[in-house]
Formats: sequence, structure tokens, C-alpha cells
Amino acid sequence: MNIRFNEKPFYLTEEQTAFVLEKLHSLTLDEKIGQLFLPINYIEDEQELRAFVKRFQPGGLMNRPAPAKLNQSRHKVIQEESRIPAFIPANIESGGNGAATEGTAFGNPLQVAATGDPAYALELGQIAGTEGRALGVNYAFAPIVDIDNNTLNPITNTRTFGKNPETVLKMASAYIDGLMEGGKNMCYSIKHFPGDGVDDRDQHLHTTYNTLSVDQWEASYGMIYRTLIEKGAPTVMVGHIGLPEYVKVINPKAAKKEILSPGSLSKEIVTGLLRERMNFNGLIITDSTSMNGFYAHMSRELAVPTAIANGCDMFLFNFSVEEDYQFMKAGIEKGILSMERVDEAVARVLALKTSMGLFEDQAKGTLVPGEDALKLLGSEKAAGLARECADRAVTLVKDEEGNLPISPKTHKKVMVYVMGDREDFYGNQKVGALFIQALKKEGFDVDTFDYSVHFPDPADTTRAFIEKYDCAIYVLSEGTSSNQTTVRLKWNLPLANDAPWFVNDIPTIVISFANPYHLRDMPEIKTYINAYTTSAYTVEAVMDKLLGRSEFTGVNPVDTTCGYYELNL
Repeated sequence: MNIRFNEKPFYLTEEQTAFVLEKLHSLTLDEKIGQLFLPINYIEDEQELRAFVKRFQPGGLMNRPAPAKLNQSRHKVIQEESRIPAFIPANIESGGNGAATEGTAFGNPLQVAATGDPAYALELGQIAGTEGRALGVNYAFAPIVDIDNNTLNPITNTRTFGKNPETVLKMASAYIDGLMEGGKNMCYSIKHFPGDGVDDRDQHLHTTYNTLSVDQWEASYGMIYRTLIEKGAPTVMVGHIGLPEYVKVINPKAAKKEILSPGSLSKEIVTGLLRERMNFNGLIITDSTSMNGFYAHMSRELAVPTAIANGCDMFLFNFSVEEDYQFMKAGIEKGILSMERVDEAVARVLALKTSMGLFEDQAKGTLVPGEDALKLLGSEKAAGLARECADRAVTLVKDEEGNLPISPKTHKKVMVYVMGDREDFYGNQKVGALFIQALKKEGFDVDTFDYSVHFPDPADTTRAFIEKYDCAIYVLSEGTSSNQTTVRLKWNLPLANDAPWFVNDIPTIVISFANPYHLRDMPEIKTYINAYTTSAYTVEAVMDKLLGRSEFTGVNPVDTTCGYYELNL
């Protein structure tokens, strides 16, 4: 068994190592298989959930964000029915809102990076850790250490700390420091190895590729992962992302199918690179295997055991939990997956849980805190820090004609265009209504463009529009989302009557609360602002800056020109 129990990230004593090995050997085959799985929970009924955990005894179980009291109670049920304490993960990459609807929506990683100050990444980690622990969360699926190299990538974008590898490393490291201040009863996963952000496609839909050369990868993604592994990262999440140039170096005889394998199924990437060349001793978990990037490479019946056989230690999410358990067992019976590899994977799971003190907490009944802990969610202090971060992050990309500041005295009548506005299950809000409300509160007279009108009224003229409005403002909220292949502005059909044809006649201001790359679709705009997160805090910060009450201090963490010639002059 090639595990260094006494070294990072476990640092187990001889006594703890003996405990892990004893526990491992006491498990039945079914119990070992259970520890390999971390499903997502869709069960709402408590008794059904209890029965599920009793039956499958999974290594962990994840709930999507829900009311705090509900998720905390679910976590208690999971831990009460787990003979081995369970990992309870959450995507708390942007704050406690990744675990509960009442959690603090601190800000997307790109917003944090735009402050230029890792102190805000530290605060983000502290808030995520505090609020996650209050719910019984013990595993942060964060920080994201992808690099936003491709402006067309539909996933990375504001979920990253930007384009600069050094900035990504600095911010991710600070997040980790903040997260772990609350104690060892939390672990985290750096993701998505071997690195998203090069391809312009979505691994939810296809296997995608990091096509950098070995030297390019080592100088960027490799530098980040090696540094954070040395720092003590306990787990690495492997995506359904291939790394073909490195595979060809590790295995010069690799066939096309091996070269194009997603990381989650690639022995070269998981074992050859991450485990052996990068000396990673911790736990390796797949990204969600519900993604088509995982399905696309081979039959699921073969892929389930192959992911563990080739070096992953845990298998994230399922289509059918019962079916996947049977696929794993059948893989063992057929020799696809050896018992030696199963034992090594399960030993890492047990070692990490031991290093976190989960068995001790289980004995004391403290794996999930009491309901009083929920008072820590959405605190005034956390809200103040989120508001401060938003204020520091809002970035003036350009104001070429001095359209700012504006005021109700000089720009009384405003036409507002709201594009791409939507909510998501992480608590990001529809900012259009918030922004319009804020404008009206300041004393502006606001009209909003009616998207049900596709053709101009013959009685309307361009001159009448220009004479009526003192200013036009675009509120953009077209954010990235899994399974959405493009993140571009969608103009009103058939004549794009919402396009800024008046840009040379009245002050026209664009504010993007999500995707920072919309200048590619509005290159003629003279005043453009990035705010990075759809929250009330960013609306408040933007309003202060529009009216000149606050200076713009944000720094561009990405290339907002997207490489276009005219935007670089």
C-alpha cells in the first residue's frame, strides 16, 4: 500500500495509522465499496434518507443549497446513520451560500481577485468555513484553481481568480488559510485537475482538453498545483479534462483513446502525473460523474471501476447509486479493479477522516453542531466584509468620453436595458430590478426597454429618443452556467432594436454583473464597468461609483478586450 500515513496531508501517528488499518480490515466488501462513493442527495423525506444511508453507507453525501435548518437536519441524519463518519461537502467557493440559502454570498472568486488584495480571499475562506461548519459541512469543494485563459470558456469565467497564475495561486492560498482557521474538522479540494480554462467547451457536455505543452502547463497549472500540494492540500478533484501533451510524454506508446482520455479516467494523468510525478499523497476524487464528459469516453459499466483502478480514490455523484455500486462490485469480480487498489483508496478515505478528527467527533456526537450554530450564517460582520469587497472590486474598464459621474440633476431621464437577468441555486440574484430600484431611489426618472416590442413604432424617431433620454444604461447579467455552451449577449430579434445605436448621441454606460467579456459584443461602448457578482452588494457599490461617491479601485483580473484589435488600440 503506497500511502505515507505519517506525512502530509495526513500526519497520522503510529497509533492513528494502526487505527486506520484495523478499521480498513474490519470492513466488508460492501462497506469498502460504500466508502468509495460520494453521491448527491435528492431525498427529501427523513425516513427515506435514513434508509438510504443505512443501506449504502456511502463515504459522504452532498446536499445542494437549501434552507439552513433543513440542510443541518439532513446532515445530522446522514451522520447518525453512518457507521463511518461521512464527508459532508459543499461548493462554498463564493461563500456560505454554497451550503445554505441564508449563507453569505460573499462574492465570486473573480470579484475577489479584482480587489487585488488576498486579504479578501482570506475573508472569503473564513466566512465559507464558519458558515459551512455551522451546518455540519466538513469538506469544501473549493478553492477553484482553474485559469481563465479562454474568454469563450462557458464555465470558468467568474468562478476563477482570473488569468494570471500567480494571482490564482495567491488568492487560492489565502482562501485556504481562511477556511482552515476554524480547525482541522474541515478539508478542501483544489480543482479541477489538470486544469480548466483552455478549451472553449464545457466538460458537463463533452470531454474537454487542456492542450498546453508540458512546459506551458508546468509554468501555470502545474506551478499552482505543486505549490498547493506542498502547502498540504488534502484532496484534489480531477475533472473530465484531458491533458494530451503530458499523456504522450508519460506514455509514448499511448493510443489515441488514451491520449484523449478525461483526467478522471486516465491512469497517466491521475497516477502517472498527479500521484507519481507530483508526489501527491492525499485523496483524489473525481468531479461529478453525472457529467457527459465522463460518460462520453467509455461505457459507464466499465468507467465506474476504471476510475478507481486508474488512481482515483472517491467517485463523485451518480446517475443510479444502486447501479453504480453493482458496476463497482462487478468490476472487482471481473478483475478490472483489484482489491489492492480498493484497499488503498479506502485507506486514504479513512486516513483523511482520521486526520480531521471525525471519528473522535462521532464518538462525542459533535459531527453536526446544534441549531444555535445557525446564528453564525449571514452575520452583519460577514455582510459588511462582502459589501467592502464589492466596493473594492468594481472595475472601470474604460470611460473614454468622460461619461461619469452621472447625477439626477444632469442625467434625469434614463433608459435601462436589462439583459440576461436570472437567479441561480447559489443565491445569485436578479440584479436588474435591484439596480432600477436603486436608480429611482437616487431620484432618476427611469424607463426600461420593453423586450416584447420587436419593431419600432413608426411614430418614434431617433431624434425623439435622443431628445427624451439623458443617458442609457445597460445592466448585463449573462453569467456562466453548466450546460450552457455560449455566454454571449442575445439581442432582440429580428432587428436588434435594443442595440446601442445611440452611443454617439447620449451617454451610454454598460455594467456587467457577471461575464467580464461583453465588450466583444459591444465594442463601440465608451463606458464599461465590470462588477463580477450579481448581488445587492455589487449593485450598491456600482451605484456609489456611478454617482461619484466612491472611487473605482478594481483591477482587471482578465483580458477584457478578448484580444480584439480595435479594443487594444
